[in-house]
Amino acid sequence: MLTTPCPCASGATYDACCGPLLANAMQASSPEQLMRSRYTAYVRGDADHLFRTWHPRTRPDDIAPDPATRWTGLEVLAADGDTVEFVASWRGGQMHEVSRFEQRAGRWVYVDGDAD
Repeated sequence: MLTTPCPCASGATYDACCGPLLANAMQASSPEQLMRSRYTAYVRGDADHLFRTWHPRTRPDDIAPDPATRWTGLEVLAADGDTVEFVASWRGGQMHEVSRFEQRAGRWVYVDGDAD
């Protein structure tokens, strides 16, 4: 059991937040929840979760997170309908993205995003 704060910065513990999603014990109920779990998957190096939650039409061949990247924070700026705007930070940089999601067979999946 992990009672440490979830890397997604929700304020909840890992077990009460992204843990069940990464363990494939539950599905995300919203695009924001899925995006937070995907950030956590990058932090933890969980390529399986990234694969499961990426739309097959847009999923790249190599989705393995770079183990040298040290993620340092996530800030959700907006969540509206099927899009989530966020800033993800790592040692040495950050990424601002507006991500698009869609429901496929009743499950939210990441489609793509516009990053700057």
